[in-house]
Formats: sequence, structure tokens, C-alpha cells
Amino acid sequence: MLEKLNFDVIVVGGGPAGASAARIAAENDCTVALIEKEKEIAETVRTSGVTWISDIKHFGIPDECYNPIKKFSFRSPKNSVTISDEVAKAAVLDVRKTYRFLAKRAQNAGARIFVSTNVSDIIKNSKGKCAGVIAKSYEKKIQFNGKVIIDASGFASVVAKELGYVKQWKKFGVGAEFEVKTEKLEYDNWWLMVGQEYSPAGYAWIFPTSKNTARIGVGIGKPDSDVDPTIRLNELIDRKIGPIKDLGKIEKNEFHYGLIPNEGLARKTVYDNVILVGDSAGQANPLVLEGIRYAIRFGEVAGKVAADAIKNNDTSETSLMPYEKEWRKAIESKINSAVKVQNRWVGLTDEEWDKELDIINELTADEFLDFIRADFGVSKMVRLATHHPKMIVRQLFNMVKGT
Repeated sequence: MLEKLNFDVIVVGGGPAGASAARIAAENDCTVALIEKEKEIAETVRTSGVTWISDIKHFGIPDECYNPIKKFSFRSPKNSVTISDEVAKAAVLDVRKTYRFLAKRAQNAGARIFVSTNVSDIIKNSKGKCAGVIAKSYEKKIQFNGKVIIDASGFASVVAKELGYVKQWKKFGVGAEFEVKTEKLEYDNWWLMVGQEYSPAGYAWIFPTSKNTARIGVGIGKPDSDVDPTIRLNELIDRKIGPIKDLGKIEKNEFHYGLIPNEGLARKTVYDNVILVGDSAGQANPLVLEGIRYAIRFGEVAGKVAADAIKNNDTSETSLMPYEKEWRKAIESKINSAVKVQNRWVGLTDEEWDKELDIINELTADEFLDFIRADFGVSKMVRLATHHPKMIVRQLFNMVKGT
């Protein structure tokens, strides 16, 4: 028996993009279904949870959802640098707690959450446009009819792929990490480890989550390398390579594995009745492959644009285009610059990484954060490329701005 439910907005995916879109749409008088395939929100963790405190505060995420970071350490085969800030400006999220907070907020705004509900097909109207989804929920099938469908299903891009709008990502990052309990931990200092031993096309990390817990992981770019990040991660921990040795006894608590698109902002993200947001849209910072702040920010934009379109009784691609225009204006040039840096990094030898750390060491804490956040606008880049006291830094930013 097929149960039929009608909503204004259907959001597929209960992560930060989906929960944020659902909340804003509900706050703007839409009926909203938030569909999540897992048994509960954030049952599986697929991200290391790196983000930035200014964004966390802006989105109203509570203090108990993150561990503040004010020191940033890099290790290459023969070099090591630490950049320290006066106050914490970065953070490592408690991913489960954060995602569940966002979903609860959407629910409180009026969105209905459907867990253990897996989208299996899409519905098209008489004009061939998307008009909803069919999902299996426990032992029954539900037809969700909607006016706007927001694909926040992450890397899989379930709705957009089913509609034939997108193909599988070809360039992406694969991350494997353990959440661990440590004997010793500098809990306000994160580590990024680079070079062939750590990752042949990416980096390894230590991201503290509390006074005695951290996430140790390895990220590898595909198709740049065929190394398995899980195997490499276990090797690094077992052999206590680099800064991992300073953690003392390590007790593995939980394993996480995730995929994140890394093709820049190549995708079109609006179609008639359909919006793509978060990883479905490729909205990720390619330098440290983090995108939670983009997912929340543009999830909110997607929810508002969808609600406005429904109020105006016009959910065409043209009516939904303000969403794409807004996010492109906000981040497109920054992400394109970051892609140039990442392309440079992927090709570095161990010896070149040792030299790259010397460049990073010349940056102030604020310059470094702008750099690693992919937050360098044109004017800031021009200033660094022309006026930074160190020539090697000027050369780096000239390369980034494309001169």
C-alpha cells in the first residue's frame, strides 16, 4: 500500500544543509518534510567537524557543541611549524550533537522529520518536472508530493542523480578517521600532516574534540592516488608517526568514513522545482575539505528562496535562481582561488612541502586563517601579493590571484 503525503517543501537529507533548509522553509509558513535515511540524525559521522567560531556563533550553535582551537600546527617530513592565535577562532564540532541540534531546531519550527526513510524514486508531473519522491520507510512506501524538492543528500546527490541532472563526482576526497581517547593531548592545537608518508594526495590530521579525545584521520584525493585511507590511517597510528607519537597511549573508540566532492563549483544547482545544497552542490572548501558552514548558510538561503517561490506560486528554475546567484556571489571566486592552491599542493614533493611550511610560517594567525578558510577576497589577495614583507608569501598570493 502506497501512503501519499503532501508538503510544500521536501528536503532529502538530514545533515546540516537539509536541517537548515527545512527550518527556514518552515519558519516561512511552508509545510516541510525532512527525510533522513538513517535510523536517527547523525547516526553515522562522515566528517571531521572542522569549522570556524565566527560561523558557529552566527548560526546560534551552542558552546557545548564544539571544542575551540587557537593553535595550528603543520608537520612535513622534515619541517614543523605552529601558528598561535590570542583567542580561539577555529573549532572542532561534536558532529552528532551539532546535527541533532540543527534538526531539532527544524522540528521546533514545524518541519516533520522522517527517519529510516530511504528515497528510491522520484515523481514527475505531467510536464516532466520533479514533483516529489517515493521513499521506503520501515515496511511501507510513502509518496511525498511537493512543490519544491531540496536535494541535501550529500555526496550521493540522490534526487539530482535520479533526475539525470548530475553524474557521480569524478574528483573527490576520501577520509577515514578514528575518534580516540588519548593519554596526552594539547587540546587547543590541531595538526595537519603532509607529505608522502602521511598522504600521497591530501593530508593527515589530529583534531582535538575535548581535553582527552581527538579525531585522527587521513584524507586522500581521488583519482590522484589509489592509496586506501583506512589502511594508511592504521599504519600511522600503529607506528606512531609524527605528532601521533606525542599522544601517548591511544584508545580507538569509533571509526568514521566519508566522501566529499572536490571539483570546485562545477554544478548547476537549480532546476524547475529542485534546489541542490551542501555537498550535493559541491559547496566545499577544497583546502581542508570542510563545508559545514556552507551547508548551513546556503541551506538557509535555499529554504528562504523555496518559501518565496511557493508564496509567489512560481517554482520554476527562474524563480529559484536567486539561490544560485547568492551562493555564487558569496563564495565562487574564493573557491576558485582555493582550487589553484590545492592543485599546487597535490603536486608537491616531500622536499617542496618542507619549503611550503616555511611560507606558511611567515603568515600571521589572521592571514593563515583567511588562507586555510579559503576566505581571501580579491582586495585582500592583491594586498598580500604586493605588500607582504616576505617575497615568498607575495609569490604565493600572486599565484593564487592568477598573475
